[in-house]
Amino acid sequence: MRLFLLALILLSPFSFAQEMSANDWLKNMSQSLTDKQFKASVVQIQADHIRPLVFLQGKVDGKSVSYLEYLNGPPKNAVKVDNKVTFLELDQQPYSIKANRIQGVWPASLSGNIAKLEQGYQFVLGGRSRIAGRAGQMIRFIAKDEFRYDSQVWLDMETFLPLRYDTLNRDKQLLEQTMVVELLELNEPPKILIEASKHDWPAVINPTDRKEAQNWQFTWLPQGFDMVVADNHRLIGIHEPVEYIALTDGLANISIYVARASDNPMPEELVTRNGISMVVEKVGNAEVVALGKVPTETLERIVRSLTLK
Repeated sequence: MRLFLLALILLSPFSFAQEMSANDWLKNMSQSLTDKQFKASVVQIQADHIRPLVFLQGKVDGKSVSYLEYLNGPPKNAVKVDNKVTFLELDQQPYSIKANRIQGVWPASLSGNIAKLEQGYQFVLGGRSRIAGRAGQMIRFIAKDEFRYDSQVWLDMETFLPLRYDTLNRDKQLLEQTMVVELLELNEPPKILIEASKHDWPAVINPTDRKEAQNWQFTWLPQGFDMVVADNHRLIGIHEPVEYIALTDGLANISIYVARASDNPMPEELVTRNGISMVVEKVGNAEVVALGKVPTETLERIVRSLTLK
């Protein structure tokens, strides 16, 4: 009977879901990712590896609690209680930051302000398919310019939760895929979330001291991209301070590192791996490294627009 009903949902052109616009689907998805209690077993696929993980979300005594566990390799977990995310890794002391979601599963904007994405993307209804035993509706994010890549998401037609998310390059080749293999909607929070809500996690680390930081700005960014992080710290093995800048348009993320230029020659070739483009350039007396799942030309233009105010 379940399979019969699933087939009706997939095939019927007169269902309520058929009348919904792409924007309506995405707004419902954002609401579900914020409000629903669920457990998702997920695999993330890139060119040379597959990474399985489990994500849980629920409400405990009015608190929003979530948990992420990577299933392969050294133990690596993250816990969110309200607006505090704590990272738990092997051979490292747990530490907490202020954040309203755990990064690493779905793009942050899928549970945020969908309207913000319209600056860089057009939303288009796609076809339907069966994912993790569930009927899924595809929504395409078509880039409005050449500075970013297209992507697409399949939403569960029952819960509106995402079942699959793909990033595609200009040649429509798959760069990265995040796909649910099992989705369970929960009526009550699982035990692990209840325990997490009661645990005494480390206090949020103090914001990075920027007294010695330089004020780097951009004279050009693609439409919809904003600077969301700018801090100054020392990387392991590097004695000189390094500026870190994070840019995002809601789907694509770009990381930029700025350090004092060394006497060593800089690479002459650009490196692209697993869909991540990398640009290394000298800007004045600084060495700049930029990485992101965007075309290399985008990174080059962003780096060359970097100025010191």
